[in-house]
Amino acid sequence: MTAAEPIRQLRVLVADDHAPTREDVRRALAEGGMDVCAEAADAAHAVQLALEEKPDICLLDIRMPGGGVAAAWEIAARLPTTKIVMLTVSADDASLFAALRAGAVGYLLKDIDLRTLPRALSDAAEGRAAIPRGLVTRLVKQFHGTDPRFRTTALAGELGPRLTSREWDVLVGLADGMSTREIARRLQLKPSGIRAHISAIVQKLGVADRDEAVAFFRETSKS
Repeated sequence: MTAAEPIRQLRVLVADDHAPTREDVRRALAEGGMDVCAEAADAAHAVQLALEEKPDICLLDIRMPGGGVAAAWEIAARLPTTKIVMLTVSADDASLFAALRAGAVGYLLKDIDLRTLPRALSDAAEGRAAIPRGLVTRLVKQFHGTDPRFRTTALAGELGPRLTSREWDVLVGLADGMSTREIARRLQLKPSGIRAHISAIVQKLGVADRDEAVAFFRETSKS
């Protein structure tokens, strides 16, 4: 989208526990031709209003009471066509990755020039990620980084142990209820190799056995 193109008018829900921030955001969006259809000060109210109003975009503070990430999970699950953008002071990797896993398509910092906010939300509505360049660089390093053979686990927003891609594939197989031989056939490896990977997974995750490893995996999938 070029600067000459008109900004699409959107219905936006704004959720932030800081009233002056909501007021500033509302004013900036109104000046950009957008309609703030609802405001909330906590996650539960944000979800409730989102279900009632079905906005084009939910602009959520990540640290509001109840948690912006929790609200994002719920809204994304129940309103799949609504875009979710976080507006936050939290520039740490754990918050960024947790928000994106929850379904956010944008992650904007509160030091943004609010005059650019309507354009950023319009871009998000059109399918373009609204993420500052500095954070995009960190995303690339995390997910496609210097060693693509590894994946980093995360639980409750905290980065955890790194598993190799093969270990991750084995863990997915275990979570799918597959036996060692079934995983071996899927990955075209020997059963002894799968058992070695399982031992490495258990050790890296700091759990007692494969069942606890699967439980850990399922918790990270919800985080």
